[in-house]
Amino acid sequence: MKLRIVIDKEKEEEILIYAHEKTPLVESIERIVENNTARLTGYSEEGAILLSPDEIYCFISDNGKTYALTEKEKLLVKSRLYIIESSLGDSFIRLNQSCIANISKVRRFEADLYGSLTVIFKNGYKDYVSRRQVKAVKERLGI
Repeated sequence: MKLRIVIDKEKEEEILIYAHEKTPLVESIERIVENNTARLTGYSEEGAILLSPDEIYCFISDNGKTYALTEKEKLLVKSRLYIIESSLGDSFIRLNQSCIANISKVRRFEADLYGSLTVIFKNGYKDYVSRRQVKAVKERLGI
């Protein structure tokens, strides 16, 4: 299989694969592209807003509804957390039953004397890492 990359800022980004059949490699590339180009729709009082995963700080579930937190807004997302989690890339991690965080938007983790972790995001939002998720979060961050 040959690979050719053309950088042209004037054209719309596109990935085109010529293959004799759908192989595991082609499927892997397809999943990577889908995860990185996933777009979500967030709803506010003003209307619908298209969101890219890199502008979302975290997804939270509150009173049976799912929200995406951005730098300044809390937007309703009409999807369940587990569905969102399965469609996101490696830059997101589950913190607890009601929160999925964008790792690149975390300012710091604070540990208390009892071993629990508090997550402080760059936009000021705070949440906690559940006891079930502490090990996975530490492994993911290399702590």
